[in-house]
Amino acid sequence: QVQLVESGGGLVQPGGSLRLSCAASGSIFSIYAMGWYRQAPGEERELVATVTSGGRGNYADSVKGRFTISKDNAKNTVYLQMNSLKPEDTAVYYCNAAGRLTSGSTFGSWGQGTQVTVSS
Repeated sequence: QVQLVESGGGLVQPGGSLRLSCAASGSIFSIYAMGWYRQAPGEERELVATVTSGGRGNYADSVKGRFTISKDNAKNTVYLQMNSLKPEDTAVYYCNAAGRLTSGSTFGSWGQGTQVTVSS
């Protein structure tokens, strides 16, 4: 009932930048929070950053000072600006959203993932 569509991944050299976007659509009444997680090969999925509807951000220590999460509430879209990228940032990045449907039920949804590769 809620679809998340991600875009913006790709190949970038170390020290470069990328901007990820994730748009939520469907029977959404409100979104409490949106965020980004990532999963590298052979590793578990880990939190990268989250942002509440009020704009409060939370970051993994490994990305603090390099990544910035932001949200456009009117568009139900979350962005992740990634600067000073390192090879260890290479992973599939997944968008997540949690909120309430127009039916009154709560939801938690994941996007399909977008590949980010940092390599020279």
